[in-house]
Amino acid sequence: MAAGGGADGLLSDLRQYVVTRPIYNEPNFQEDNESIPGPSRTLRERAQQACSCSKKRALQITKTFFPILEWLPKYRVKEWLLSDVISGVSTGLVATLQGLAYALLVAVPVGYGLYSAFFPILTYFFLGTSRHISVGPFPVVSLMVGSVVLSMAPDENFLVVNSNMTGLNKTVIDTEARDAERVLIASTITFLVGIMQLVLGALQIGFIVRYLADPLVGGFTTAAAFQVFVSQLKIVLNVSTKNYNGVLSIIYTLIEIFQNIGTTNIADFIAGLLTIVVCMVVKEINDRFRHKIPVPIPIEVIVTIVAAGISYGVDLEKKYNAGIVKSIPSGFLPPEPPAVSMFGDMMASAFSIAIVAYAIAVSVGKVYATKYDYAIDGNQEFIAFGISNIFSGAFSCFAATTALSRTAVQESTGGKTQVAGIISAGIVLIAIVALGKLLEPLQKSVLAAVVIANLKGMFMQVLDVPRLWRESKADACIWVFTCIASIILGLDLGLLAGLVFALLTVVLRVQFPSWGSLGNVPGTDIYKKVTRYKNVVEPEGVKIVRFSSPIFYANIDGLRSSVRSSVGFDAVRVYNKRLKALRKIQKLIKKGKLKATKNGIISDSGTTNEAFEPDEDPEDPSELDIPTKEVEIQVDWNSDLPVKVNVPKVPLHSLIFDFGAVSFMDVVAVRAMKTIVKEFERIDVRVYIASHLDHIMRKLELCAFFDGIIQKEMFFLTVHDAVLHIQSQLIHRDTQDPIIEKISLMQESKEPIGFTETNQDEELDVQEEAMRRLAS
Repeated sequence: MAAGGGADGLLSDLRQYVVTRPIYNEPNFQEDNESIPGPSRTLRERAQQACSCSKKRALQITKTFFPILEWLPKYRVKEWLLSDVISGVSTGLVATLQGLAYALLVAVPVGYGLYSAFFPILTYFFLGTSRHISVGPFPVVSLMVGSVVLSMAPDENFLVVNSNMTGLNKTVIDTEARDAERVLIASTITFLVGIMQLVLGALQIGFIVRYLADPLVGGFTTAAAFQVFVSQLKIVLNVSTKNYNGVLSIIYTLIEIFQNIGTTNIADFIAGLLTIVVCMVVKEINDRFRHKIPVPIPIEVIVTIVAAGISYGVDLEKKYNAGIVKSIPSGFLPPEPPAVSMFGDMMASAFSIAIVAYAIAVSVGKVYATKYDYAIDGNQEFIAFGISNIFSGAFSCFAATTALSRTAVQESTGGKTQVAGIISAGIVLIAIVALGKLLEPLQKSVLAAVVIANLKGMFMQVLDVPRLWRESKADACIWVFTCIASIILGLDLGLLAGLVFALLTVVLRVQFPSWGSLGNVPGTDIYKKVTRYKNVVEPEGVKIVRFSSPIFYANIDGLRSSVRSSVGFDAVRVYNKRLKALRKIQKLIKKGKLKATKNGIISDSGTTNEAFEPDEDPEDPSELDIPTKEVEIQVDWNSDLPVKVNVPKVPLHSLIFDFGAVSFMDVVAVRAMKTIVKEFERIDVRVYIASHLDHIMRKLELCAFFDGIIQKEMFFLTVHDAVLHIQSQLIHRDTQDPIIEKISLMQESKEPIGFTETNQDEELDVQEEAMRRLAS
């Protein structure tokens, strides 16, 4: 029992703490605690360190640029090789089919999709830092490239007149010239995307992807999935439409699809519908039983092989006029330079594609890096994808990133490193060299259906909106706005609009931050909002204001408004009213109608006070511009005045600003804060600042915040330090009020009371003085 009691007592002691220390303001703390000076190096010293080279540094830089040198020597052949081989074969089969399918999104012959699934992997194997992502085409990026291709090479540019045997002229599309031009445009924009990514990586601008918040990316990819669905729907139905681009293009496409729906090819529609149903059902089985199935069922491969066999055996093209692949080139094309003359027309689109492709790859890569406890380098990923796209663009490929479904296959089948990726490239290579002819009878509707079936994950992101609305309404609005904007305006403008809207929500949240008055939890040093908790108590005569935001030029008005709302009065108005009251008191003292005694200022009995004015008199706007002659009479403004001047009561003697949530201040904020402090000081309200960060203090020193009135002694380490200091000052305050003595002496001298000419503007901020001059 004794032991148990001792344990209970120890546990009780651990649940509370008692600290005894001095009350610290900034000077006292600096005196007791020596600060560590920051490193001061000249520009020359920094340049020497950056340019210095040693064997160790050179090896480190080489490994950073070629991450394969870091992980390949540590490769566990016996443990990992078999898993990587199985994963590589499975991923390669999926990559082959997805390459063919995503080529339809780019509006190039499907064979070029195989090249795009092969070449990017070769360079990423050496330069990439993610061990699990599968590099290659992705629907969103492919569609963005396709929109540029269709806008620069529409069918209308390749119409030719064809004379048949009957002598009638017929306008047809020169598909050979059109396809060649579209392949050139796709490879050129891929080359330009690679250059941009390489430059951004070399400049260490990998942080730019942080501005693409998860809600923004979610809304954008969902809108892109809808765009992909509409673009593939016309292929599944085999309905011919115009190639629309720009604002409302997806709406025009849908309208034309439904207008021409009567021309639907039944064979293509049935094949596509069956493919979608079968693929989605089997994918659901793979997801639900992934712990029991060692290798996911490669349903896309199975469906494609079956569909190609049926199409070849039944001869669907001749009997039912089905749209088939027809021609897949065997082998590789020689590298070709990009059309540099087109760079100017595709610069903006290329930048959007570069950022989106990088963001998708890094987002997916970080998920698996966190899962398997390793890190990826954002800047090196920029370089890796940049070089991959430059290399791929030379071989007639379109832009590469990573596909979520393909990466999931590579990881779920046991892939450990990018050895699985290089093996998947080997499978694609076999398809390019030997199997292309076997897929020529395949219906395009089947490939389009494979694309649609892989959009399920992106469409399911819609379910995130209710959760986002509960957690953060601003993030939910970003998601919805970006999605709608990307659908209506197109992917390029939609992404830009979503980014601007997301940044605007951040600006608004900083410009109109939360604020509130704090009170003390009795018996503790804890301070919480008085409107949030019932038991918190505000110290008598003390107001504590917390402003939860950086303070800068855009939210200065919000800071002033929050201070006025917290304290319940306007310090400038109080000051002007006091000046007016002082003049009237001085006038009555000179006439002998008021005198000062030990009990205060009193009026002679029976004397009419000509200075009386009713409390309810409206305030004259001209009072705000009272001549700045300050009378040398001081009054206890919280007592009953002998004249009925409408002077607002000030129930405070101290105001504390809690700067614990203020991360930075700009020059305008420092000047405004200096003005606020002086406005309160001249109506006898002492101002204190607590819980400030060290760099805020340095900023105030640089901006000449301190002077004869504002000193460092008003800064305290915590709010509780400031409150204890105020309470100790109240205890030691003189019981004899010096104000009464001063007025009494002035009355006995029987001499006129002089005025001290002061310029009120000198006490205010320099910026306020300039504004007065501009207004006059």
